[in-house]
Amino acid sequence: MRLVTVVLILLLVLIQYPLWWGHGGWLRVHELQQQLAQQTEKNTNLRLRNERVQGEVQDLQNGTAAVEERARYEMGMVKDSEVFVQFVAPNSNAPVNSANVPGMNGSTRGQVSAAPLRVVPNPVSRSKQELRDLDKKAQKEKAAEAKKKQPAGTAQ
Repeated sequence: MRLVTVVLILLLVLIQYPLWWGHGGWLRVHELQQQLAQQTEKNTNLRLRNERVQGEVQDLQNGTAAVEERARYEMGMVKDSEVFVQFVAPNSNAPVNSANVPGMNGSTRGQVSAAPLRVVPNPVSRSKQELRDLDKKAQKEKAAEAKKKQPAGTAQ
């Protein structure tokens, strides 16, 4: 009778082995469920990233607002009709200019200069045509002054 009990217990252990540690066992199923949960989370994050990138692509294709925003913030560009103003706290350290730092490529694109800013009171935005007209007017005035300064008997 003892031999039968030992054999039955041994058979019970042999049957339990594949259930716990075999190819389709409980431990393997638990491990695969964890991997599935991790992959699902990763897929969700990547799907959100793809949606953001798709929206950005549509913005870049459909309008100039996204291009202008990137030019302003990443490259430090301004339009011809705009005035760039930077407010700096009086006791703060000056920003580092990459042209003065060894090891940097020397480009100042998108970098803040440590040089003091020139403040222009009441700046006037002018188009390129207005600037050309003002330049021509100034040249005419200089020519008229030069003629007045010449003696009356001399000719050019």
